[in-house]
Amino acid sequence: MDTAALEVVDLVKHYGSTKAVTGLSFTARPGAVTALLGPNGAGKTSTIEICEGFRRADGGSVRVLGLDPIGDATELKPRVGVMPQSGGVPTGARAAEWLRLMASFHASPIDPDLLLERLGLTSAGRTPFRRLSGGQQQRLSLACAVVGRPEIVFLDEPTAGLDPQARMATWDLVSALRTAGVAVILTTHHMEEAERLSDHVVIIDHGAVVVEGTPDELTGRRRDVRFSTGAPIDVDALRAALPEGGTVSTVVAGGRHEHTVTADDPADLGPEFLATVTAWCASAGVLAEDLRVRRRTLEDVFLETTGRELRD
Repeated sequence: MDTAALEVVDLVKHYGSTKAVTGLSFTARPGAVTALLGPNGAGKTSTIEICEGFRRADGGSVRVLGLDPIGDATELKPRVGVMPQSGGVPTGARAAEWLRLMASFHASPIDPDLLLERLGLTSAGRTPFRRLSGGQQQRLSLACAVVGRPEIVFLDEPTAGLDPQARMATWDLVSALRTAGVAVILTTHHMEEAERLSDHVVIIDHGAVVVEGTPDELTGRRRDVRFSTGAPIDVDALRAALPEGGTVSTVVAGGRHEHTVTADDPADLGPEFLATVTAWCASAGVLAEDLRVRRRTLEDVFLETTGRELRD
């Protein structure tokens, strides 16, 4: 069994009377992407900053590569990569020169020119940081985090503001880090990104873990039938037409009524179940638009476990 690259045990962090982290525990393995997810105010930033050695915990323990992130900071720094969501580079620094400087601090860095090429930054190499686009700044911050060949890297919203091509290049780099045996700790609000990249997902809320597991473990085999209408439907009548265990829920978004039909047992959601839904719509004179059978996603799990209300 692999030794944990990151071990967080009963972590506690308070800011005055505010309890940001309340007994949080999870581990991250080498050669795996661990996504730490949660709504705003869930305690993610405090947790990551403690793991990176920027804040002290009020209780519990954190071990990074078996070491204390504050007490063993000198030994840890060359082995850890950190990508903040923004900042970290002087505004006047030229992209290529700054990355080469970061590489010079490490014994066996990745070739900065190769890294610039991989992240589509070669043409921006002589551009000062302040004149880079937001996406270019993000990619340069990512390059700085990984140029030293870290054993563990913390990535905070690595694809925020990126176009689809840059997002794919970033995902490819994260996958390459995993293959190289690096432990990747990912925080993101993009559930598709977390589901696609992660080997293990930890969802936290109010400073504690609410659920964790692999993406497949969390999403399970559950599927549902979804369709939309321009006007309300008789939800009770549709529910009554379904086989036992069938449920219907409706939300209104953008003036459309979005309907989700599910079965308690995923095995029941087959062709006959779908036929029942379409037959009811036909008999009720309902035009079911965008009708589809959809697999449960990590976003569904996230909303089910942390709620749908907006957070400050």
